[in-house]
Amino acid sequence: MSDAISALSGAHATGYVTVTEAGLRGMITLRGDLGATKLKAAVKKLIGADVPLVRQNTVNADRGVAWMSPDELLLMVPHAEAESCVAALAKALTGTHHLVANVSDARAVFRVEGAAVREVLAKISPADLSPAGFAPGQVCRTRLAQVAGAFWLTDDETAEVVCFRSVAAYVFGLLEHSSRTGSEVEYS
Repeated sequence: MSDAISALSGAHATGYVTVTEAGLRGMITLRGDLGATKLKAAVKKLIGADVPLVRQNTVNADRGVAWMSPDELLLMVPHAEAESCVAALAKALTGTHHLVANVSDARAVFRVEGAAVREVLAKISPADLSPAGFAPGQVCRTRLAQVAGAFWLTDDETAEVVCFRSVAAYVFGLLEHSSRTGSEVEYS
């Protein structure tokens, strides 16, 4: 079997913000009743965090959980642990209605860093990125120009963007182009 590689081999661009492909990350889609005690316990045991509220996420070092829809979470773990985490979740949720799938190799992740991170994301997304409309710890599932994606702020100057691996080059290009020095629009 071949070694896993990231979608764009660590692509990096520096403009008035920095855009970097974040590399391999274990990502697991978990669907089910997010209020179920068994599901909550399984997430807490695996991630070390509670099931987040609507449009929220929790990221602790190399693990995290993001609310994606009323019955769906995105769990983030080290890439090498994704398969064993899927097995652990399936075992923990035996007897309950659920779907758990390792989607790690179908996704790409980018880090966008700099004081104007909101402006760069606002150029490619219809989401309200004002500080009043979007804060660190919230998740936005949206369009990135012509493709589906999601992002969250880890702090006021850092965002993580997730998209399908098949459109990684397109999304990187959007982010790189939107962050070019001289293209600032002073979004606030």
